[in-house]
Parts: sequence; structure tokens; C-alpha cells
Amino acid sequence: MKVPQIIGADLSKKTIDFACHSFKTHLQVNNTPEGFQELMDWMANQNINCSEVMIVMEHTGLYSCALEEFLHLNCIAFSKVSGLAIKRSMGLVRGKNDKIDARRIAQYGFEKQNSLTVDQAPNEMFKQLKLLYSTRAKLVQQRAGLITTVQEYQQALALKKSNLVLSSHLRIIRTLDLEIKKLDAAIKALVETDEKINTNYRLLQTIKGVGKVLALAMIIKTANFTRFVNSRKFASFCGTAPFEHRSGTSIRGKTKVSHLADKAIKTLLDLSAKSAIQYDKELREYYLKRIAAGKAKMSTINNVRNKLLHRIFAVINRQTPYQPIFNPTL
Repeated sequence: MKVPQIIGADLSKKTIDFACHSFKTHLQVNNTPEGFQELMDWMANQNINCSEVMIVMEHTGLYSCALEEFLHLNCIAFSKVSGLAIKRSMGLVRGKNDKIDARRIAQYGFEKQNSLTVDQAPNEMFKQLKLLYSTRAKLVQQRAGLITTVQEYQQALALKKSNLVLSSHLRIIRTLDLEIKKLDAAIKALVETDEKINTNYRLLQTIKGVGKVLALAMIIKTANFTRFVNSRKFASFCGTAPFEHRSGTSIRGKTKVSHLADKAIKTLLDLSAKSAIQYDKELREYYLKRIAAGKAKMSTINNVRNKLLHRIFAVINRQTPYQPIFNPTL
């Protein structure tokens, strides 16, 4: 998308630095509604029309939520890009501060404007679903950490359940269990309010190895399968797509996946692949055949991940439940 004006935005918890590429101007405001109004005044003073500007920013999670909502309400286009992509595009640089970073983001936006995609405003239901999912993920992570601590106390110190330290941890774990159940119920109720999301959510679970958590994660990561056109694109995003590592005659590295990936969804796919190997006859036979042929275990599991992704996108594209090739009762 090519636009007359590109503005780079460097966000932090309290402040935002804006830099206009064309006019070489800079503005720092508070990350508040009052600061956003200062942005509007700054743009007006430079005769920058809201319909002729693109604001480019990094993915910063919660720090950008208020600004994003403001930009959507005022019909100002913006694009969120990877911080690593910006860093690697700059080459060798020296020095760093918020003002310089805003200018570098603006420069990146100007150079890449033809390939930038405008962020679309999610509906309120989808925003709430993402919040519930991320909250659940954090509680599950905390619960896993506490369970590990309890096991270490029992093994290393031989503490009994009546011990105050151990019982405190166990009470917190039980509380987290209850809260996770509440979140699961809220997620289920919310999913059922949207026909398209609910349909895809149920279709995904017809695939062996794909449970409720992975099905929901796929819907959120793909914006209900509107962000990625096929399983190959998504495999590259989540880090399961293998890439060659060769150059001339001197470098003959192994084909391997990239470490630049969405590690959360990759972990879920890994767990699902291992489950599918146990309960899906076709994937189990594929796994055992490759292992028997001397193939690497992790490489084979990664292949199963990609097979699951292919099934996931096929089911969504066809809008029909998955039909296994093998009869699992045989």
C-alpha cells in the first residue's frame, strides 16, 4: 500500500515517539488519549491528511492497544511489523534512543510501503476471545511452574502434603484449576456466539491430535483463517517449515527449521503431533516407518506437525469434517 506520508512510531509503556519520514519532524507524546490528540494536532500543523498517512509500529503487545483503538476510530491506517525485521533492515548501526528508533521505523515503512498490510479492526467479540485465551495461557504457565516446584520439594526435601510450604503451593494450584475452568467455560460460551468461529472450532477438533486449545489458538493466530492463505505460509510463521542451508560447494548444511518462529503455537503443534502419533493410525505408521528407516526422530515429528497443519487448512477450506484414510478400528 503506497501512501503520501509515512510516520514511524516507537512505543513504550508511558510514551510514544513519532517521526515523519518526509518532513523529518519528531514528536513525543504520552501513551494516553491526550497524547493521541497531540498527534492529531501535530499532523494537522504539517497538513498531513488522516486518509493519506500510514503509521508504522512494532508489535508491542498491550502497549499499543490504546493507540490502535484510537487510530481505528479516526480511520488512520497503520501497520504492525516485526521488530526483528526492522532491525535487520538497518544493517550496521550505532547508537539508539526513542527518537532515533522512530526515525528508523519510518525509514523502514517508506522502503517497504508497497508490501505493508493495513491492520484491520477486530470486532469486540474477537478482542475478548484473544484476551481470554492469553489470560488462560498465563494461568496454565503459572500452574505448571507451581506443579514443578511441588515435585521438586517432594523429591529433594521429602516434604509431606501437610507441610505449610507445600500445602500453600497446592492451594494455589487448586485455585488456578478453578480459574482455568471458569475461563474455559467463558471461552466456550463466547465461541458459540459467532457462527463462523464456532463452525471452524468444531471442524478442527475432528482431526485427531487437535484439541480445544490448539483449535482456539489456530483461530486466533490466523484471525479465523483470514491472515494466511495456506498451510505453507503458516508453517513458515510458526517455525515448522524446513529451509535449506547451502551455498556453493563449501556449505552443505542440513535442511532445518528456523528459530525465528511463534514458539507458543509451535509448542502446541508439537504436543498435538505427539498425540496424533499415538491415536491416528496413518500418522503412527508414517512415524514408525521413518524411524525404522533411520530417520531422525525430531525431523519426523516436525513432518507430522506439517501434516497436521495441512489437514487443518484443508478442513477449513472444504468446511467439512476430517475423514481419516485408515479405519482406526481395524
